[in-house]
Amino acid sequence: MSNTKNTSQSQRSQNAPARKPSPQNSSADAESETEEQDTGRRAEHREAPPRRPSPMDVLRHARAQLQELTGMTAENVSSFEQTEDGWSLEVEVLELSRVPDTMSLMASYQVELDPDGELTGYRRVRRYERGRADAHRAGGR
Repeated sequence: MSNTKNTSQSQRSQNAPARKPSPQNSSADAESETEEQDTGRRAEHREAPPRRPSPMDVLRHARAQLQELTGMTAENVSSFEQTEDGWSLEVEVLELSRVPDTMSLMASYQVELDPDGELTGYRRVRRYERGRADAHRAGGR
């Protein structure tokens, strides 16, 4: 029985991975590798300027932020423009759902965003029933 133990131990030692280098060499190698990684990261940060959000990213993020703040569903964006201070949008939201749907109350919100697309303010500018069109004055009346 002792022969089998010795045989299995010797097989394990033959199949064992090669010994690691001495602690002095491995710490020097690790430091060198860490320095290379840090240098690579610093170079990445220097080379790539910060990415500006695309207009579609701004629209999606604005709708999500407004919905989170108000709890109302943003249905569409009726106007969108870049300003000196960032972005300005007019977003249509469902304020009160009614049956029939044409009687639901809708609202237009003016939404202001900074250049990165973060919401800086909003205000309701109009409230209306879903089925109603804006009144137009014909002939200056």
